[in-house]
Amino acid sequence: YNICYVNGFQTQPDERDFWTNDHPELLLRDAEGDLVIDPDWDEIILDVRTPANRAALAAIVGGWIDGCADDGFDAVEIDNLDTYSRSNGLVSQDDAVAFMRLLADRSHARGLPIAQKNSAEILSRVAEMGTDFAVAEECNRWDECADYTAVYGDQVYVIEYRRRDFDAGCADFPELSIVLRDLMLRAPGSGG
Repeated sequence: YNICYVNGFQTQPDERDFWTNDHPELLLRDAEGDLVIDPDWDEIILDVRTPANRAALAAIVGGWIDGCADDGFDAVEIDNLDTYSRSNGLVSQDDAVAFMRLLADRSHARGLPIAQKNSAEILSRVAEMGTDFAVAEECNRWDECADYTAVYGDQVYVIEYRRRDFDAGCADFPELSIVLRDLMLRAPGSGG
């Protein structure tokens, strides 16, 4: 089951020129006009605060979802749904949920299920988002897997980055697909 990764709420580091040159009005800025950067990943946060911005961003990200469908993927996962929590209070949870719904509608129009990625705190809003399953990073580590299964049943794909969390998850949730991954993934042949 191949799930297509799409960074839907932030820019990829190597796409800064595309965003700053072609779509600067869609990037989140603080009161001083400075770009708001996710401190963990050094990615610019997309501005999903208005219906107009959400529509414009959904057209761009929707093109990537179309690419996932065209490439034969079985589903889509939209990363950084929780960006609102790293936006210094500029983006609300409501904004994120509304944008996710646009992406879910686009994904469904192409026949692809779409995942809620992380953000256990908004599991109660699944119907609003239109998501079909979950991709949960470190839900064993943070004791959230049962929260996801309460909503999505066995349609929860778990990624763990520590062996002890992976082992605990396999013991406690044998019905789930759980994988152990390296957090700082590197391309073959690269250092690190």
